Amino acid sequence: MGVAATIVLGSSTGIANGAGEAEQQPPSETSASDARAAPEAGTGLDEKTKGQATKSMVAAANPHAVAAGLEILKVGGSAIDAAIAVQLVLNLVEPQSSGIGGGAFILHWDEKAKELKTYDGREAAPAAAKPDRFLAPDGEPMAFPKAVHSGLSIGVPGLVRVLEMAHSRHGKLAWSRLFEPAIRLAEEGFAISRRLNLLLNWYGAESFGKVARGYFFTDDGWARSTGSTLKNPTFANALKTIAVRGSAAFYEGDVGADIVGLVRDVPNAPGDMTIDDLKTYRALERPPVCATYRGYVVCGMGPPSSGGLTVAQALKLLEPFNLGEAPLNVGAMHLVAEAERLAFADRNRYMADADFVSVPSAGLLDDGYVDARRKLIDPERSMGTAKPGMPPQKSGAVFGRDATRESAGTSHISIVDGEGNAVSMTTTIESAFGSRWMTNGFLLNNELTDFSFRPVDAEGQAIANRVEAGKRPRSSMSPTIIFDPDGRLWALVGSPGGSRIILYVIKAIVALIDWKLDAQEAAALANFGSRNGPFEAEFGLSAPRMVLHMTLRGHETKTTLMTSGLHIVVRREGRWEGGADPRREGVARGE
Repeated sequence: MGVAATIVLGSSTGIANGAGEAEQQPPSETSASDARAAPEAGTGLDEKTKGQATKSMVAAANPHAVAAGLEILKVGGSAIDAAIAVQLVLNLVEPQSSGIGGGAFILHWDEKAKELKTYDGREAAPAAAKPDRFLAPDGEPMAFPKAVHSGLSIGVPGLVRVLEMAHSRHGKLAWSRLFEPAIRLAEEGFAISRRLNLLLNWYGAESFGKVARGYFFTDDGWARSTGSTLKNPTFANALKTIAVRGSAAFYEGDVGADIVGLVRDVPNAPGDMTIDDLKTYRALERPPVCATYRGYVVCGMGPPSSGGLTVAQALKLLEPFNLGEAPLNVGAMHLVAEAERLAFADRNRYMADADFVSVPSAGLLDDGYVDARRKLIDPERSMGTAKPGMPPQKSGAVFGRDATRESAGTSHISIVDGEGNAVSMTTTIESAFGSRWMTNGFLLNNELTDFSFRPVDAEGQAIANRVEAGKRPRSSMSPTIIFDPDGRLWALVGSPGGSRIILYVIKAIVALIDWKLDAQEAAALANFGSRNGPFEAEFGLSAPRMVLHMTLRGHETKTTLMTSGLHIVVRREGRWEGGADPRREGVARGE
């Protein structure tokens, strides 16, 4: 199946509700009560140089990980081979963001077959999970930090299964070879980066479980210092086992038994995961979500990710508007924010795990429906909070107003190999350092807090993203692959950042296509947008101007840290260029 066959578009006309009645929003990411549980904090800017190469390119969140990917490519590995090596090293050097205790979404482009495949390795709720999982005895939602650090938050990890699935279909090197860089680094040790040290100091030793505390902190509770060597022989041993026995070693062997034992033994709030939950977990191939934008075909991940659909809908809403040629011009920022408001209103009402909820995917991208929604956009004045529309092809189910909140951990990997195959992969353990519980040298996720804590809204309507047994929580991860008007692979984009991931990816796509920026310029460009709440402007030199002009256009505004981690690869004049976000410690390198 080629790219053209995967475009989710329609032609029937739907009903598009207007703005006005407020759609319920999740709590603020930066409220004082849960600041430590929310985003990966900013740790300063580090100016990056655009990567340039003729053959292959790797853009990822740490130089050690990029080196591992290039090592695999140089010995004949494919893009997915390199991505696996990169991911395993990230587990070591960027443990706050991703690892084998979490999950991922993978987009893979096969250049020879001209096929785009997408793979779902999202974590799942255990069989014992019920809709009231995160409700306190009084019926109110559990405090978010308490939920994060509980055994109840830990989902069945999907990363190892999805990596194995993708490798079985697209790998060239032996599975065990891909583990060598991470095993070597775990045994020999690596220098703790400034970002890792600052984040450990921010969250503090008291927020980690005993094993993780002993690994990351000194006996007196200080974060291990920047530049000091950190070794992880326990993780190396786990990787050696998985390298030899495959995913069965993780899901059915001693590693799995250790995960279950830890989850069920978390003090005060143990979880209910069983070994059967691990044994029965399956990675899934899902249909891509694609839409055209100014002649380009933009493809992403479908549900349980909300990223692909929300990005696609926002771009379709924007397409008839002229966004100008000047980056961050006032008119364009306003239009982008208004399109995002409408797309987020629909996202929050309709998107969840499509195996449990009838998501109106085609209806949300239906030409008539999008046209009707677009009429709600005033080029000069904000609509305020948008209501969800009523897309066509929707089932008879009526969903309640969403109450989900998401943390801003995660990492993104963009890779193109020498044969033109590509991987755009976003990977996560949810909050910074996940649940803070560690076994076998890796941290476990807190992914189940991506469900709505409330199973029903104030009117008693079931919320689409409520907890259910075996269900995968809604995600905002938006790994993206873009094809040029001639159908050739053109760009790979993705970022961490919780629900702001969608804003970051839209910004990058507009920067690349409308404003003609290169990969590095697009990654570094000031972040902005709206999640159907305030217009959010990134702290920095551009923020006062953004806030002034958006206020004049009727937007409520908010200046905030927007710690994206964009990793972008673009084809330009027969060469590959790579961009790495200056807000984190990644690089883009190739050959």
